[in-house]
Amino acid sequence: MDTWSGTEESEETSPSSNCPICKGAGFVHPLLLSGKPDFSRVTSCRCTRSESDERRQERLRRYSNLGFGLLKEMTFDKFDWRRVNLPREEQENLKEAYRLALEFAKSPDGWLVFHGETGCGKTHLAAAIANYRLEVGEPVLFQVVPDLLDHLRSTFSPESKVSYDQLFESVKNTPLLILDDFGEQSTTPWAQEKLYQVINHRYNARLATVITTRYSLEEIDDPISSRFVDPKISLVFYIMAPDYRGDRRSERDSGRVSRRSRKGAGT
Repeated sequence: MDTWSGTEESEETSPSSNCPICKGAGFVHPLLLSGKPDFSRVTSCRCTRSESDERRQERLRRYSNLGFGLLKEMTFDKFDWRRVNLPREEQENLKEAYRLALEFAKSPDGWLVFHGETGCGKTHLAAAIANYRLEVGEPVLFQVVPDLLDHLRSTFSPESKVSYDQLFESVKNTPLLILDDFGEQSTTPWAQEKLYQVINHRYNARLATVITTRYSLEEIDDPISSRFVDPKISLVFYIMAPDYRGDRRSERDSGRVSRRSRKGAGT
């Protein structure tokens, strides 16, 4: 996994995964007049300025953690917000969730928290935001929370190719972070501490963040949920729609009934 770290310096380097400035991420946080990194903005590292658009897109995709499978296919075009079998109120709710996600994707600012039951579409919308940002050539990091914690633990292994500090700093400071399945992680003190550090850092730095969870905010630890609900930075939206997979089962069942009816009518 690529990491995100470093601040812009004056030295010149050639394109390399071993770049001492960005540590292979390809991006850096520019410096403020005070000399401190501006975590609200990013710029291309010097080592990437001669790379092709194709190589840059490949690197962004690799860094994003979206891979080339199912998450890559979760775009806005493929999100079915109409779901005609739903009651009107749930249809309108899903349409609003789509609108909020698309608006955020066009201009990531603050936090967007989607919660709702499993299969309601929140992961698809989160991934659609990530894919939109990749299409416009901007960095995004998608992390499934339990997997993130496993990756952090794995960095303590001598065989790990990335250090704990590199991975943890990339998650804390990436310009746009998406945390999927928040609340599904183990509730060990270590896990809770790491997540609080990520959430608190991004809250204080006002870094764009998307969070999905199937839990109500009352079920999430107060030190974290209090940051989720701060109206100065965060918008929390409850998706009312039921599990989308239930729609597919209903359609199949309906199809079987229709076929049986037609067969009966013909005999």
